[in-house]
Amino acid sequence: MREISLSKIYSPPQLHPGEVLRYAGCREANSDTEALLEECLQEVMDKLTYRVCYCQSEVLVDGDKCQLGPMVTSSRNLAELLRGCNQAVIFAATVGVEIDRLISRYSRVSPAKALMFQAIGAERIESLCDVFCRDVSNQLEENLVLTPRFSPGYGDLSLDLQREIFSLLQCHRTIGLTLNDSLLMSPTKSVTAIVGIRSAN
Repeated sequence: MREISLSKIYSPPQLHPGEVLRYAGCREANSDTEALLEECLQEVMDKLTYRVCYCQSEVLVDGDKCQLGPMVTSSRNLAELLRGCNQAVIFAATVGVEIDRLISRYSRVSPAKALMFQAIGAERIESLCDVFCRDVSNQLEENLVLTPRFSPGYGDLSLDLQREIFSLLQCHRTIGLTLNDSLLMSPTKSVTAIVGIRSAN
């Protein structure tokens, strides 16, 4: 996993309906909301794919400067996260383009469905990231743990780092994930992130 981009295809992670409804802005579910959610799930679940590409890299932190293999960036927030870490996992994850097509289609004819598909996509990509991080954690030596994940655009970590992550991981080749000139990812229900590896003590 050392600066060589690998990829994995996952089975669908466990669904958390409450999280979907939270992403949809529903404070309390009612029968109509639950019926809409079920209808949308039946339409989309067999269209999703769960793909991750990743590599493991050495970490050097000097003040706010963070070096992860060939990537160098300045970020106080990332430096705080990675301080004490000698290694990190850099990854990109996506649930595929089909949900984008459904969101686009229903935005014209049923805004409620489009919103629910947005929420399903958000829950699905977060669940995929959680499963991947648990997978990595389970492969670590007993005295090592993962930090929380941190993504470009969070805090003071520049979104420009996306370009380097995409180049490092070869996201288009490995999982079909692309980045446009505005640094927006396609498919949109995708995540890039960094997780540090540190001693549990």
